[in-house]
Amino acid sequence: MHAATAASVRDLTSRPLWLVGAVAGAAASAATEVYGLVARAAGVPMEAGGIGAATADPVTVGMFAMGTVICTTLGTVLALVLARYASRPARIFVTVAVALTAVSLFSPLAAGDTAVSTKIMLCLSHVLAAAIVIPAIARRLARP
Repeated sequence: MHAATAASVRDLTSRPLWLVGAVAGAAASAATEVYGLVARAAGVPMEAGGIGAATADPVTVGMFAMGTVICTTLGTVLALVLARYASRPARIFVTVAVALTAVSLFSPLAAGDTAVSTKIMLCLSHVLAAAIVIPAIARRLARP
């Protein structure tokens, strides 16, 4: 790992948990929004229906970031509760967060009137956000 990267990771893990969640959420929101814009530019249809819906609604600019912020906020609250009450908060957080990420894939996969390419793209956006947020919060929780 590069010295500057190691220093910034070390610096982030010494910050308050809510701040680590906010920074990770901001980074994940930006990443998923850019990912969505790239997918849109690549021609992936940006229309998705609800679970079992007969019609699809547009996936507008900003929806990736908004969804990521909401989920990261809930994940940070979970982490704060675990930090206070769990004996192994990092381990429990990773287990629960990975399980919730897997459950979150059900919504895009079951979306009605939605192209397969859109379903795959939406699932990958969930995984992208989780890959940014979960390790950052877990590292912070692992620090005494």
